[in-house]
Amino acid sequence: MVVHICCAVDSHYFLQKLQTDYPSEKLIGFFYDPNIHPYSEYQLRLLDVKRSCKMLGIELIEGEYDTVGWLEAVRGYENEPEKGARCSICFDNRFETTAKMASELREKIFTSTLLTSPKKSLTQLKASGDYLAGKFGIEFIAPDYRTKQGTQEQNILAKRDRLFRQDYCGCLFGLTKQREYQDKLADELFSPISNQTQPESIQEKLDIYELRWEIEDEDADYSIRKEKFLNWRLLRGWVQNGKSVISSHFLPYSILKKNYSRGKITWEGESGYEIGYFDRDEIIFITLKHYNRLAGTHYSSTVELLYTPPTFDTEVEIRNKMVKSPYNLCAIIVIDDITNGKFEIACEGKVYEDVREILTKT
Repeated sequence: MVVHICCAVDSHYFLQKLQTDYPSEKLIGFFYDPNIHPYSEYQLRLLDVKRSCKMLGIELIEGEYDTVGWLEAVRGYENEPEKGARCSICFDNRFETTAKMASELREKIFTSTLLTSPKKSLTQLKASGDYLAGKFGIEFIAPDYRTKQGTQEQNILAKRDRLFRQDYCGCLFGLTKQREYQDKLADELFSPISNQTQPESIQEKLDIYELRWEIEDEDADYSIRKEKFLNWRLLRGWVQNGKSVISSHFLPYSILKKNYSRGKITWEGESGYEIGYFDRDEIIFITLKHYNRLAGTHYSSTVELLYTPPTFDTEVEIRNKMVKSPYNLCAIIVIDDITNGKFEIACEGKVYEDVREILTKT
């Protein structure tokens, strides 16, 4: 039996129920989810599915990440609500590839772990599966494992085996609508040009769950706990001196009330290590030489710093050395050298309450 797998939280329980109800069937997991966006989220969910299948002794095949084909399939349905027409097309897209895979493997049955997701319509899923089963001359089974406290059992298993719990279906359009409804920043879609790992980003989660796998291979114990914290994302930022935009780097937690300011800088301090104070909006400038002294680095240009910065936490430490207060949210900007004249500054940063996971080896 070929089992289309969407995520570990849904599949871990579903696969164990199939093993009990269909003991004579060899289960083959098929991870085919080109709808998942961005790619780092796809990698994170695949990593957890691999771990789940390893725990359950189930073979896993990874399908093609054909996100371009998926986007073409749902073109024109971007604004459909959850469980609407876009979802039907998405199921058809993934189920057809799964049915085709089952046919190529000469398996007579296919199903999907989507059936156990409380956010999906069983009627919608069954209609799609039955149609494609007929097209490929195989059988689609749709067991209802949600009833009789199935969803509660699924959650208990997910917690017991410490699975990654995503908080959106995976679809780009579903994510943006969900975040709009929650009045939250869709920071899953942010990727800084520096590739610096941001707090509570998908990349940070991927690093955590890759480390978890390494710890488990060592047969060591660990805990994953959550903490509430103040998060930050820079949407855009630039500095213009006169008519020219100059190279600049914004430290974490830099914000401006109106996202824009203009004025002049007063420089103070030792030669080469100056700090510049803007004449409005509590903006601070520092030279690259001063940044290197605070960070213990040897950057030769702000451009080099911009594309290969130290870690986010390291830059927070640099900020704290300068302002001496964890509550300070003034914009701190690094530029190459002392520069005078008139400046224009754009800094659109977002500070917001968030929750992140912390892994601790015990």
